[in-house]
Amino acid sequence: MKKTNIKMLVEGAVMVALAIVLSFIRVYKLPWGGSITLLSMLPICLYSIKYGVGKGLCAGFVFALFQFIQGITDGLFGWGLSIGMLLACIFLDYLLAYTVIGFAGIARKGGAVGWIFGTIFALLLRFGCHFLSGVVIWKSFGELWNGFSTDNTYLYSLLYNGAYMLPEIIFTAIGAFALFKIPQARKLLTSEE
Repeated sequence: MKKTNIKMLVEGAVMVALAIVLSFIRVYKLPWGGSITLLSMLPICLYSIKYGVGKGLCAGFVFALFQFIQGITDGLFGWGLSIGMLLACIFLDYLLAYTVIGFAGIARKGGAVGWIFGTIFALLLRFGCHFLSGVVIWKSFGELWNGFSTDNTYLYSLLYNGAYMLPEIIFTAIGAFALFKIPQARKLLTSEE
């Protein structure tokens, strides 16, 4: 195996490990579910920015497997879902939702705008997975905030998932931009060798 392949694999492992650690640091936990983490998706975005979408998707998939395992420990199998709904939930809310973070490198050669666009694009894809899951699998409705409730499944899913994903998207994009502005970080993340 070439030295550069080993370096790439090690960097991928480190970024996935960092993403896992950051996913445990919850800045804010919403009362109805979901939480805002301390830039837990940024390491996967940065890996994708450095090595491209293909390798980013691989790192995202490894991160997705961990998120799925964490979901099991959080009681995923105790939510009362049918087998079909459970499989769809595993696919949409875990495997696909976290794997698509690897699309952050889609415009990696576009400078700061490319980094921000790729990061926002990838995290919007993740949001889309959760939104679709909320509409198709959970079909939830009811009260979100004190006194505010809705019987519209689409609106409920949009508000429920948007409440934690919008801040995550904003903070992660700011993190990517901040790292782009640091010359040493930019040089490290734009050199594949």
